Amino acid sequence: MEASEPTDLAVTVYRDPNRQPWQELNRFNPRGFAMISETRTVTLPPGESTIRFDGVSEGMVAVSAIVTGLPGGTIEKNRNAELLSPGALVDGTLGNRVTITRTNPATGQPESEDAIVRTRADGGLVLQTEDGYEAVRCSGLPERLTFDRVPGGLSANPVFTIDTASDTGGTYTVTLSYLSWGFDWQANYVTSVHEGGDSDDLRFDMTSWLTILNDNGQSFANAEVMAVAGRLNVVSNFRQLASPPRAEPLRLTCWPRGSTATGSPVPDFNQYGESEESDAIVVTGSRIARDAAMEMAAPIAPAPPPPPPVVAGEENLGDLKLYRIPVRMDVNAQGLKQVMFLQEDNIEGELAYETQCFPWNAQPAPRPASMLIETVNDEDSGLGVALPSGQVSVFEQSALGEFWIRDVNLRDYARGQDVELPLGSSNQVFATCTWGADRSVNDWRTSWTAMQLELTNANAEPVMVRVQTSSPLQFEIRGVRSEIRDGLETFEIRVPANGRRVLEWETRPPQADDEKS
Repeated sequence: MEASEPTDLAVTVYRDPNRQPWQELNRFNPRGFAMISETRTVTLPPGESTIRFDGVSEGMVAVSAIVTGLPGGTIEKNRNAELLSPGALVDGTLGNRVTITRTNPATGQPESEDAIVRTRADGGLVLQTEDGYEAVRCSGLPERLTFDRVPGGLSANPVFTIDTASDTGGTYTVTLSYLSWGFDWQANYVTSVHEGGDSDDLRFDMTSWLTILNDNGQSFANAEVMAVAGRLNVVSNFRQLASPPRAEPLRLTCWPRGSTATGSPVPDFNQYGESEESDAIVVTGSRIARDAAMEMAAPIAPAPPPPPPVVAGEENLGDLKLYRIPVRMDVNAQGLKQVMFLQEDNIEGELAYETQCFPWNAQPAPRPASMLIETVNDEDSGLGVALPSGQVSVFEQSALGEFWIRDVNLRDYARGQDVELPLGSSNQVFATCTWGADRSVNDWRTSWTAMQLELTNANAEPVMVRVQTSSPLQFEIRGVRSEIRDGLETFEIRVPANGRRVLEWETRPPQADDEKS
């Protein structure tokens, strides 16, 4: 029994769990997956029957499939292993009649006759006609084969079947849900920094898009589309379990003909005029000029206003985040789909500077501090939504337009977290870190050793510089007030405009209790 075409579709896309936030999605080999839910109707006779679901995803993980809505449940599940293809057609028609149509070299017109398929499609196709045996596509003439029927077991689309039983029969609405390999998605952000802000009160706009990739050969029309953010603990090899159905090609080989030096002559059939197989369309220059003149004479109607953007909504899914697109959309085969999920203006932030001063990495030469945009992911700052990992393109507004600064990678940020967007090295703020230890002796391992940090600021306004020192598990510090941030002893120091600051403290490796006493 054939199930109907899907009357309702839902596609929930999960990211590749092994792809790092800084990695682009693989356009040609995506390793994410999707949960696909199809609603169909089926009419069953009394007793046992087999239901065919035609057009499922070729990356379907058959063992994950669940069918609900049947009165007798599911007895057995199967996935077809071979698709309709030239090779499968030939193999399924071995020993049966087909029709071969080719061009007569004398007249240039197509002629048809019956033939019998005598070989399989894995090394050449040999037909038996009234004139004997011949290989297809070896004469240099246009040829085509016509088959009267499709061999059993072949389908143009991937097929999933189940066996079920019903005491009375009837028409039922069923839902087929399954995982499918060959999907992925990522977030792309555009950040535009306002002109004229200072480091303590920086404002910027942020827009983000969800890019959804479907590498399967099947489209999902008018579907409810969702994307799930967060890292799943996937233990199954979905790619191996998917095992897409095969579409065998037709492999044709021919024996050498004519001269191997000059090749076989190929007739020019254009001398006979256009054949009935010609699909050429010719537009003459006079037609083009006439159409252009008509377009110029017609009044130009004002363009309609653009439709409002479709913005995906955020929902909780356990520890994960789900983004639901509020309108139904087509997820096209082997295509990308983009939809906006964030558009916020005038977000409050700060331009921060950061440098490191580690004992083992100290050197007398000045090094540029790193710049980054900092904000808080809450409504007071203008955000307050979960930010999935992705790439951020940062622009800066000016009187001459927007200028691209750089592309940065954004990790996953939950609501309430501090968000950082690195902008690269500063040309105005530099740091010189020195460590007073003499490494030729081991006194530094037990004694306090002086460290010094010199900061210079060439900006016209003061800046706050965050300084990261060593981990407390590696070195103790004294003489400066610090806090643990990202596992490192960290403190902040304000550097005046066009000025410098020097900070000194002491450090040593952690000591055992008996050594401290």
